[in-house]
Amino acid sequence: MIDTNDLLPRGAEKARVVEDMFDRIAPRYDLLNRLLTFRLDVSWRRAAVRSLELVSGARVLDLACGTGDLCRTLADNGYRPIGVDFSAGMLAAARTDAPLVRADATSLPFADHALDGLTCGFALRNFVDLASVLSECARVVRPRGRIALIDVGEPTSAPARAVHGLWFRRVVPFVGGLLSDRSAYAYLPASTAYLPPRSELLRIVGAAGFVDVAHRALGAGAAQLITGTRA
Repeated sequence: MIDTNDLLPRGAEKARVVEDMFDRIAPRYDLLNRLLTFRLDVSWRRAAVRSLELVSGARVLDLACGTGDLCRTLADNGYRPIGVDFSAGMLAAARTDAPLVRADATSLPFADHALDGLTCGFALRNFVDLASVLSECARVVRPRGRIALIDVGEPTSAPARAVHGLWFRRVVPFVGGLLSDRSAYAYLPASTAYLPPRSELLRIVGAAGFVDVAHRALGAGAAQLITGTRA
């Protein structure tokens, strides 16, 4: 169980806590995503897939694929998705026809430049070493291949920030506790502290080997989409 007095573990402890947490919440993960975002998460994933702008049949890896939401959206858009996650519980609960692989994001089981694109939905803050993960993403994506990364954000206007903060830090843990696991849904809002500021996040993506790195706010800033092209 996650110690609610220390919601932000580090290093190997973070990896263990995150894996255990996602194993526990897998059965109702999709349901809570839909409820807690008013189904906006569906449109955010569609926006990410559209931003890839790859040819039909392109081979796209969905990193931290969870239950396969992005894999299904990728397939619906004519791509050939492959899902990777390190949570056995999430992979067991997945609802997708895409091939699924259990692997660590810092050591992906793919050859150099084997993939046309890569997506990652709401997982950047859960990686222990984000820079290493992004470097590994650059290794497996071919030159001129595309990436689309989604994670939570924060609205820029003060009123929207206040509403978002109340919802994300009070309502999400409460509803998550009723329907799934209270400690996990307390961790998830707290884990936004792991995300670097926008400028630093874009710098890390660029340093990993991507160019034309761009940022787009989604849902009035409640989420963010980072795109880039493999150099």
